[in-house]
Amino acid sequence: MTGSRGGGQAVNGHRRPTGTGLSCGRVLVDARPLQGASSLRGMGSYVRGLLGGLVSAGFDDRLALLLDGGMPLPQLPDGDYVVFTVRRRYRGRFAPYEDATALPGELEGLSPDLYHATTLSLPGRIPCPMIVTLHDLIPWALGGRHMIGERLRYRIGRSVLRRARTIVAPSEATAGDAIRIAGVDPQRIKVIAEGVDSRFRRMDNVSGERWGLTKPFLLYIGALDHRKDPAALLRAWEVARAEGADCDLVLAGAAGKQAPKSMDGARRLGYLPTDELARLLSAAACLIFPSRYEGFGLPLIEAMACGCPVVAYDNSSLPEAAGDVGTLVPDGDAEALGRAAATYLLDAERQLEAREAGLRRARTFSWAKAARATLDAYQEAGA
Repeated sequence: MTGSRGGGQAVNGHRRPTGTGLSCGRVLVDARPLQGASSLRGMGSYVRGLLGGLVSAGFDDRLALLLDGGMPLPQLPDGDYVVFTVRRRYRGRFAPYEDATALPGELEGLSPDLYHATTLSLPGRIPCPMIVTLHDLIPWALGGRHMIGERLRYRIGRSVLRRARTIVAPSEATAGDAIRIAGVDPQRIKVIAEGVDSRFRRMDNVSGERWGLTKPFLLYIGALDHRKDPAALLRAWEVARAEGADCDLVLAGAAGKQAPKSMDGARRLGYLPTDELARLLSAAACLIFPSRYEGFGLPLIEAMACGCPVVAYDNSSLPEAAGDVGTLVPDGDAEALGRAAATYLLDAERQLEAREAGLRRARTFSWAKAARATLDAYQEAGA
């Protein structure tokens, strides 16, 4: 295990061997979701936003970050934090099992005031106070054969959850799952909504022509795995056009291993950098989101921050994300999803009202606010 000071580029050039632990009593945050595929997904967004908020709040001199020294080191904010790197043999399905056995000894050596686990890859034995951010328990809450691999992967993490000092949940829905599925004491749960990256903002004078689109378009962002119900996307698009909305369907984001081979005429843009994604959301007529289960529903908040109306299923945490601004339809009703999306294409006044209301709602979600609440959780947990 090695340690270094944090820097604004990648962490480099200042490593020193260490075996003395965190003598200044720091909170050790698992920042490994900033590396690899996770960096482009919700967990990466969470860690990136939280670290930025904690540094801005002046907590950086109490922070230590845990990174994987066998992977490219990520961009990090400037700050007076310490970085420790560990080496792992596995980074796929077996990674949580390796963490379960390796992390206890590593945490004993570092002796942080508090360990903040940001995924369900948890130490099998807890040698120090631990707080866990539980993004979701979807593999168990949703169930089904498509989730068998994830249930096996995080089986140990689920069993360890109830022994953590504090569980941070991004929504009341996830908090309820922690109680119902993992047997967590409600008194140990703190609900802290996530923030939205400031780069998601309304951009004027952006049209679909930037991406070769000549018609108004419905937009979906994210993986096309089974849980996201890609067949419903196509059905909703078909219904919207039958309602008189002459529109395209645009898909953005890494499709994932479970994605259908064909999406029958939809335009796939793949992964886009955040700034480009904000432009796409600003140009879209509507974000259409047929997910069957979400731990928080960040894509809805990001869309609202760009002034994009949202239509989604009424399930899990999505009502909390949508508030009274987004349009929710009965869970699994793709035809209702398409009809709701069509209204934003056919009614310019309604689309404008939804854009303005979404901008106002998105402003209530910030990483500064989330960081302050997380600092309160640290203090309550003994840091």
